[in-house]
Amino acid sequence: MGKTALVTGAAAGIGRACALRLARDGMAIGVLDLNLEGCERVVAEIKAAGGKAIALKASIADRAQVTAAVTRLREAFGPVTVLVNNAGITGFAAFEDLTDEVWDRMMTVNLKGPFIVTQVVLADMKAAKWGRIVNLSSSSAQTGALNMAHYASSKGAIIALTRSLARELGPLGITCNNIPPGSVMGTEMSQASVAAGLTAIPEDKLIGAIPVRRVGEPDDIAGACSWLASEGAGYVTGQTIGVNGGRVVS
Repeated sequence: MGKTALVTGAAAGIGRACALRLARDGMAIGVLDLNLEGCERVVAEIKAAGGKAIALKASIADRAQVTAAVTRLREAFGPVTVLVNNAGITGFAAFEDLTDEVWDRMMTVNLKGPFIVTQVVLADMKAAKWGRIVNLSSSSAQTGALNMAHYASSKGAIIALTRSLARELGPLGITCNNIPPGSVMGTEMSQASVAAGLTAIPEDKLIGAIPVRRVGEPDDIAGACSWLASEGAGYVTGQTIGVNGGRVVS
C-alpha cells in the first residue's frame, strides 16, 4: 500500500508544487488549505495524472479543524506518514509599528499551526515506526529581513522546532528536516513582497547574485521535499536544506 502525505498550504505556490510532486512519487495526498477551491483544482490536477488526492479545508491554527481534516484523510487513504508543513502567512511592518495582535497572529499561524498539525498526525507515524516531516521555513530566518521581524522570527522558530523534533522523534523512525526557500518567485508571498515594495533589487541584478543565475521556482522546493520524504533520506534529520541557488546565508 502506498504512503499517504498531508501537505498544508497546498492550494497554490510551493504547497501545490509539493503536492503534485509527492503524488507523482506515488503517494496519496491530502491537499489542505483555507482556499478549498484552490485545493480542488490541485486535486483535479493530481487525479488527471492518475494520482490520488482529497481536498481538505482547515485552518492549521485550529486543532478541531485540523483533527477533522486528518480524520477525513485517514478514512480516504489510510495513516498519514508524510507531512509537509508549508502553510503560513507573511506580513510587512517596521518593528516599532508592530502590534501585539499582528505579532501574535504571525506566531499563531506560522509556529502554532505546524505544532498542531504535527501533533495530530504523529500517532500514525509512531504506529508505523516510520515518518517524514518536512517543514518550510525561510531564508529570512537565516539572514533577517527588513520590516519582517515578526515573520523572520516565526520562521526561525520553525528551524529550532525542526531540530528539536529530529532529536525527539529520531529513535521512533521519524525524520524531521526543514527547507528555507530563497528567491523563489511565483508564489503569493513573493507577490506580496513585490506589492509592498520590498523587492528593491531588480531581477537582473538578483539573478546576477545567484550562482546558478536564475531565481527559484516552486518545483525546485518540491524536488528537495520529494527527496526528504523518500526512503533514501532516512539518515538525514534535523537538517536545514537550503534551496536558494547557492546564495550565501549566515
